[in-house]
Amino acid sequence: MKKLMLLFAIFSIMGLQVYAQNTVTGKVTDDAGDALPGVSVLVKGTTIGTMTQGDGTYSIEVPDGSNTLVFSYIGMETQEVAITGNVLDVVMQPSSEAIDEVVVTALGITKEKKALGYSVQNLSNEDFAKAKETNIVNSLSGQIAGVHITNSSGAVGASSRIILRGATSITGNNEPLFVVDGIPINNSNYGSAGSYGGYDMPSGAADINPDDVAEISVLKGANAAALYGSRAANGVILIKTKSGENTQGIGVSVTSSITMQNPLRLPDFQNSYGQGASNTFFEWIDGQTGSGGVDESWGMPLDIGLEAVQFTSNGEYPEPWISFPDNIKDFYDTGMQYSENVALTGGNEKANFRLSVTQMNENGIVPNTDLGRTTINGSSNLNLTEKLFASFSVNYIKTSSDNLPTGGYDNENPVQQMLWSGRNVDFNYLRDYENLPLAADNTAAAGTPLNWNTRFQNNPFWVLDTNLNTLDKDRVIGNIKLGYKFTDWFTAQVRTGTDYWTSINTSNKAKGSNEYPEGYYEEVSRTWYETNSDILLMFNKQLTDDLHMTFNLGGNQMKTVYNRLYGVAPQLELADVYNLSNVKSGVTPILGNSYSESRVNSIYFSGSLSFRNYLFLEVTGRNDWSSVLP
Repeated sequence: MKKLMLLFAIFSIMGLQVYAQNTVTGKVTDDAGDALPGVSVLVKGTTIGTMTQGDGTYSIEVPDGSNTLVFSYIGMETQEVAITGNVLDVVMQPSSEAIDEVVVTALGITKEKKALGYSVQNLSNEDFAKAKETNIVNSLSGQIAGVHITNSSGAVGASSRIILRGATSITGNNEPLFVVDGIPINNSNYGSAGSYGGYDMPSGAADINPDDVAEISVLKGANAAALYGSRAANGVILIKTKSGENTQGIGVSVTSSITMQNPLRLPDFQNSYGQGASNTFFEWIDGQTGSGGVDESWGMPLDIGLEAVQFTSNGEYPEPWISFPDNIKDFYDTGMQYSENVALTGGNEKANFRLSVTQMNENGIVPNTDLGRTTINGSSNLNLTEKLFASFSVNYIKTSSDNLPTGGYDNENPVQQMLWSGRNVDFNYLRDYENLPLAADNTAAAGTPLNWNTRFQNNPFWVLDTNLNTLDKDRVIGNIKLGYKFTDWFTAQVRTGTDYWTSINTSNKAKGSNEYPEGYYEEVSRTWYETNSDILLMFNKQLTDDLHMTFNLGGNQMKTVYNRLYGVAPQLELADVYNLSNVKSGVTPILGNSYSESRVNSIYFSGSLSFRNYLFLEVTGRNDWSSVLP
């Protein structure tokens, strides 16, 4: 039984907005009748989306009140199709998109889209701002063809995994490189729930505030990312933040949003049999021995008028043996997310600026879990002379959490406990744990509030209020650029930028915890920074009436440093005192650190020769000299 349930327990909570749904299926083809795989299918006005399979078929859950699907595909006209039934087939037509569309490519260089030898898709702020996701990666779901996004859970602070056009490595990293205003950033999360527990932390890209993003460009394939080197082999996601460009005078904008969340769906549970190892008499003694120490649900039939001694009477007298069909649903809270943004912009012919402050707070659907983020974003563009120009941008992000829920296969994972619990367990009764008796001294949960089973688990609400996983992170992402336009066809610029962050994580387990009866405390401090300095020469010249040439030559110096300090008190001397000096007498604390540093010097170039603006020849190259072995 446990092996079977392990498949469920390693997953954390899936939380999404609540709505009733209808399933719509169909097939998407081109005008020749051929199936189109990878077509993005999106419920209009939402972030609910899917993609067509290899045979062009799709299936999507449509909430009540939504009546339009949006179909988009590279090279095809985007279509909005009214939902007229449960089966909806669509024929897509070739795009009549203007041939001179300009897109942002690697290193911030702009090119005509038709001149590119690879796929680039752009999203404006309007495309993903309607649904206020705390993690901007989740905002891309259903918006970009060929992009697969997997949420680790629906809990607060949960990380997301993004893959562009399939995995390229079995054991290595398959995620794309994130670049913010020309500066590569670290998208690692350095913590996740696995087979043996742990807790998930936000991905690095989740620090980017959606309110400050003007545009996202997705570069797919090795050719698209060649100028960024091998770490961009899985593609690049370029994020351009908002600025005061095209602004005259002073402007102020204020936005505010509130989002509520509940579990979208729960497993289908049987409500015919209660807790117990076999269809025999049930008697709860102490939650450790006898029937009460069993966490399978093969017990006596429910709701037929039987009575049994249960945990709700602390084993003192029999009570009705009935089911609680909504006991899992009753465990969850309604999640709330609040976001407020104030932005000030201004500009004239010579200069512009933007300053933005955003406060986001989220309370999770798992009780007593939260995440807060404060973002200060500033940028400015200056035309110092007719030929000399400069710009800078800076992001400061403060992320904190008083508790990130434990996940994976761990007795402190509330999802695991709920999946193991019997259908006769009333979780609402357990919620008021401060007024419950204490577990018996002979149980693994001795001295902690009563639970339906004390052999394997503590009271889940006590765990969430007492055994906390905290996060405190400060991050700065910024760059400064100086350029000079020597002629109308030759420009040079230098740029330097950094991604710096420091974080402290703590994890504490109170005395009496099932897996840590003597208590536990862990503290991890991390520091990371990456600096990139570039010089770039850009040539853009019309050679003849038929030939046009662009050529870019540059060099980059990158330095990264990562430092980790950690300490563990495996057992505590004093209860409810969480620091590394509170170690039980005779027990040795665990201390350690790790440090890494690397440098990479690079040169790169890209060139394009076009004939009559319809025939293009492109060449790209890069060479790296790294201080570490590959």
